[in-house]
Amino acid sequence: MTADAAGSFWFVTSQVEYGKESNIHVKFLFVARLAAFDTKIYNVMRILVTAGPTREYLDDVRFLSNASSGRMGYSITEAAIVRGHQVVLVTGPVELPAPAAAEVHPIETTDELKARCLELFPQCDGVIATAAVCDFRPRERVVGKMTKTGQPTTLELVETSDILAELGDQKAHRWVLGFALESQDPRTNAMRKLRMKHCDCIAVNDTGAISSLENHIEILSPGGETMAVFHGLKTEIAGQIINFVELSFAVTPDAKPDVRRSS
Repeated sequence: MTADAAGSFWFVTSQVEYGKESNIHVKFLFVARLAAFDTKIYNVMRILVTAGPTREYLDDVRFLSNASSGRMGYSITEAAIVRGHQVVLVTGPVELPAPAAAEVHPIETTDELKARCLELFPQCDGVIATAAVCDFRPRERVVGKMTKTGQPTTLELVETSDILAELGDQKAHRWVLGFALESQDPRTNAMRKLRMKHCDCIAVNDTGAISSLENHIEILSPGGETMAVFHGLKTEIAGQIINFVELSFAVTPDAKPDVRRSS
């Protein structure tokens, strides 16, 4: 935090870059300035956060999954709690301690994640969907343990449920911040997901984020504009994401600046 010539306090971060076509940087500075004097400028929210991987079992001991550590979702949960929000964390199997102040719901399969999210979302103000959902499952699960035969085995896969799309369809007055993990043509694929899943905005990151301590995230609006870019440690990015969410969805009417006049 630093002070200008007028004696006003500002929060400054070199890790946040805002799109040139967006006025959100004006709002951020205005709200951050108010926050130096009044920490009650935003409404306390109840936020649903999904984190970690899901598993789809081939038989009783083997499964399809991914290498998600859950670190981004857990960091966001902790940052939101520090800011005074209530967090409902639905988490796949990870090796991280659950944040003590969060309402934690462990799940394993994609269907379990879907059921729990559809149950909990109506009691929340919005969702930050960081979970790395396993996109495919075997058409048939073998009871017991598959036995080796010495011959090639054919595995038929079908797509799992699109949980984010279902939450987007049912959001009503709630907000949805999706995550898109992309390796090819990331902006195009992320925008397609945003529109198909009715997200209010979407955070794009690449496959290097999996199991990493760091991340690089670009948040896109429904119009395709870059709303913000965050890069650095996931623990640091988490706080920036919560700032972004507060600014976008939780700022009280009296604290919102007139962006047209400010710009």
